[in-house]
Amino acid sequence: MEFYNWKEHRCAFEQLPGNGEAALLLIHPIGVGLSSEYWRPFIQQWQARETSSPIYNLDLLGCGQSDMPQRALTPQDWAEQVAYFIEKIATGPVVLVVQGALLPVAVEVMAEVMATRAAEKVVGMVLSGPPAWRLMTTPTAPWKQRLAWGLLASPLGNLFYRYARREKFLRSFSERQLFEQPKDVDDRWLAMLDEGSKDMDSRYAVFSFLAGFWRQDYAAKIALIQQPVLIVMGENASTIDRKTAKQVERQVKESETVEQASRKRLQDYLDHFPRAQGVSVSGRNVMPYEATDEFVKAIAPFISNLSD
Repeated sequence: MEFYNWKEHRCAFEQLPGNGEAALLLIHPIGVGLSSEYWRPFIQQWQARETSSPIYNLDLLGCGQSDMPQRALTPQDWAEQVAYFIEKIATGPVVLVVQGALLPVAVEVMAEVMATRAAEKVVGMVLSGPPAWRLMTTPTAPWKQRLAWGLLASPLGNLFYRYARREKFLRSFSERQLFEQPKDVDDRWLAMLDEGSKDMDSRYAVFSFLAGFWRQDYAAKIALIQQPVLIVMGENASTIDRKTAKQVERQVKESETVEQASRKRLQDYLDHFPRAQGVSVSGRNVMPYEATDEFVKAIAPFISNLSD
């Protein structure tokens, strides 16, 4: 890993060579034990190709080998970190590749760079399993966010995080919420989460996510994004938001299959990003990990076209 200083923080990143013009800038998900290591299977598959773009693999603040401040973190914090990297560290154009509910960070990155000299350095975006559109447009009341943060940042939250780091909990959550096939929740996945959660200060990034600071209305900012966007949706995509999950379950019971609900979820994004295209691949919510080969094949033509 290499390091750079942003504000008062030491931030980690990995730079991998390639032969394309635009580099992939990977934005990992936030969760117990998650960091840039999430992208390891994808990186291995991507680099095994005859032609593969360079990669920047970042640890967001509070995760991996980056500093872990003991405070609430917002999508704006992470976006400013990434935007600084794009402007000051990245040596050429980049394509943002963002996992799941970290899409708000990528949206805020775009808002940040549009006001800087780095505006032309972001040439496209790949969204892997973005959350249900309703979650991207329905804000959580600030008082609810503050209340949730207060509870999580208390000694009770400390106990909860110790519980959530247990292998039994991590396996169960991954099987129920993330992976399509329980067998894919393998020892490598669990070892990664165990290693990434050993530092108790890693809980602050996780609690920031759980408190819902990312729950804002991003529709207006998304409508301003003019770069080409590829949305990759799992054929069995699901949501961890209880209200939305119940709504999807009701739709499936009444008239839709899981695959139809997933296609509708994809269409919602195609209808709102100005220059979007979409594809469905096997898997549920973490396709770069659970369906790595299909994910690589799905995004390769899009990345190639951006580099032409």
